[in-house]
Amino acid sequence: MSRELPERPRITYLMRVLHQHYTQFIGTAMRDAGFAGIRPGDAKVLVFVPADGIPVGELATRAGVRKQTMLEAVEQLERSGYVERRPNPRDGRSRLVFLTQQGQAARPAARAAGDRAEAYWAQLTGPEEVESLRSGLLRLVEAINASSPRP
Repeated sequence: MSRELPERPRITYLMRVLHQHYTQFIGTAMRDAGFAGIRPGDAKVLVFVPADGIPVGELATRAGVRKQTMLEAVEQLERSGYVERRPNPRDGRSRLVFLTQQGQAARPAARAAGDRAEAYWAQLTGPEEVESLRSGLLRLVEAINASSPRP
């Protein structure tokens, strides 16, 4: 994933590069753990599905992605046997996403892979650097959330 960086790269560019690395790292870890059929980036779905199910739109909000992106991920994971959709007992017009047994077995591997990705970054730059990045981004996100109307 070597690339030449601009002189003063935008924060969004750097976040995209980190996200790409994270996604590839997770995808490889999931395949190595024996969980085939999970595309890079789709493992994030597994960690956000509660035991009592969740609508795709709410799942997208929790994961911080567009609804259409989440729908595609859910459809792929459903074809691979990690999730299933069932009628929503509180709203007959919608369906809820649930983890299958295979999805429940994959969830700890996805969480552990995420932890290992961050540990790898800490190994490369130092734990203080990674925690400083986390706290700086968290402060920025909280400030954005607290600010007046979003664009």
